Amino acid sequence: MAVLLKILQVILALSVLILIHECGHFTFAKIFHIRVDKFFLFFDAGGVKLFSTKSGWFVRLCPKAARWETEYGIGWLPLGGYCKIAGMIDESLDMETLRQEPQPWEFRTRPAWQRLLVMAGGVLYNFILAALLYIVLLGIWGEDYLRNEGNAVYVNDLAYEMGFRTGDRILRFDDYVPDDFSMLQVDLARRDVHKATVLRGADTLDIYIDQSRIGEVLETPGMFDLAVPFIIDTVLAESPNAGLLRNGDRVLSVAGQPVTYLQDSRPLLTEHAGRSVPVEVLRGADSLSLSVRVDTLGRIGVMTVFPGYEHRSYGVLAAIPAGIRLMGGTVGGYLRDLRLVATPRTEAYKSVGSFIAIGQVFPSSWNWYQFLYILALLSIMLGVMNLLPIPALDGGHIVFCLYEMVTGRKPGDRFILAAQMVGMVLLLLLMVLAFGNDIARLIR
Repeated sequence: MAVLLKILQVILALSVLILIHECGHFTFAKIFHIRVDKFFLFFDAGGVKLFSTKSGWFVRLCPKAARWETEYGIGWLPLGGYCKIAGMIDESLDMETLRQEPQPWEFRTRPAWQRLLVMAGGVLYNFILAALLYIVLLGIWGEDYLRNEGNAVYVNDLAYEMGFRTGDRILRFDDYVPDDFSMLQVDLARRDVHKATVLRGADTLDIYIDQSRIGEVLETPGMFDLAVPFIIDTVLAESPNAGLLRNGDRVLSVAGQPVTYLQDSRPLLTEHAGRSVPVEVLRGADSLSLSVRVDTLGRIGVMTVFPGYEHRSYGVLAAIPAGIRLMGGTVGGYLRDLRLVATPRTEAYKSVGSFIAIGQVFPSSWNWYQFLYILALLSIMLGVMNLLPIPALDGGHIVFCLYEMVTGRKPGDRFILAAQMVGMVLLLLLMVLAFGNDIARLIR
C-alpha cells in the first residue's frame, strides 16, 4: 500500500508540474497570437490517446470543440507532456511543417524577443508555482528552524577523519557564516569550502578541507549530528523511572562510562536493555548515583532538552517575501548542486536519480505539508533543469534567441534540427545515468 501511495504521489506531482510548465509556454504563445496545435499531459506516442478534445464522443458532447484551434488531451505514456507550438522545432522533430511557407501565426515568424518569452514561460511558471507553494507553507505551518549559532556537532567517522571533533561549533566555511544547523553538510559540499573555522572548547581552529573527499561528503549522511546534552526535560508518566529521575537532571555517566552527550549513552543503554544500569546524574549542585531501569528497546522513558530549536510563524503579508526568499535560496542551492554534478572529481553524478529516486522522497502516508514542500522543490528542479543550455531543453532555445538578438542573425532550421537531435541524445544519456544510479542504489 505504501509503495502504491508513493507511485500515486509521483504521478500527481509530475502531472501538476508538467501542466504548470506547459501552461507557461501556452500562455505566452497565446499572448503573442502564436497558434498552439496541441496541449497534452503525458505523451501520445504512436498516436494513442487516453483523451482528446478532437475525439468523436467529446465533439458530440461539446460541438464547439471541433472549432477549437488547440487539441487538448492526455497521452498514455506518463513520462512528461508537451505543448506543440506551430512553426517550432521541438522534440517531435516535425520538419514537414517547416518545409511549407512560413505563416504569420507561427513561432518561427515572430521576433526573437517574443520567442524568448514563449520559451522562458515554462521556467517562469515553475518558479512562480514554487514561490506560491512556499508562501502557503509558511503562512499555514510556519517554519521549523535549528540555529547553528551556539550548537555543537556530533561527528561520524568521515567528519572525524577530515578533522572535525564532537563538540565543535562550526563558525564559518571560508567567509560564509552558516545559519541553519541542518544544512551544514550540504553547505560544506555545495560551497567549494577550503577552510572551516570551528570553536573547540575555548580555542578557535581552522580545518582545511580536502576537496578530493567532497564525493564522500555527498555519499555519507549524518556527518554533523546535533550534539545533544543529556539533560532531562520531561520524565514520561509511563517511564519505569518515574519518581526516580527528575526534570533538569543531567546524566554524567552510564555503567561507569562518562556521557557528555545523549548520543554517547545510546550504545551503553542498548547494551543493558531489559535490565538495570548504574547511572550518575547531576541534580542541582549534587551528584547522585542511581540504579536506572532500561526497557527492552534501550530507553529509560525520558525526553531530553533539545537546544537551538525555533518555530517561526508568519502572517499573510510576512509569508509573501519570506516565501519568495526561500524560493530564491532554493534555486541558488540547486544551481550549486548542478555545478557539483558537472565536476567529475566530486562524483556527485552518482546522486543523479530518476522517477525511482523521486518516489523514495515522498512519505509512505499522506501528508499535505510534505507533499506541497516536495512539489515546490521539484518545481524548482524542473525549472532550473530546463534552463540548461541544451538544445532539446528550453534553455537551448533561449540561447538561440539571445544569439539572434545580439548578432541579428537567426540560426538556420537545419542547424536547430541537428542541435535538437544532439540535445535529445544527451538527455537520453542523462536518463540512462539516472536509472542506472537508482538501480545500483536498490541493489546496494
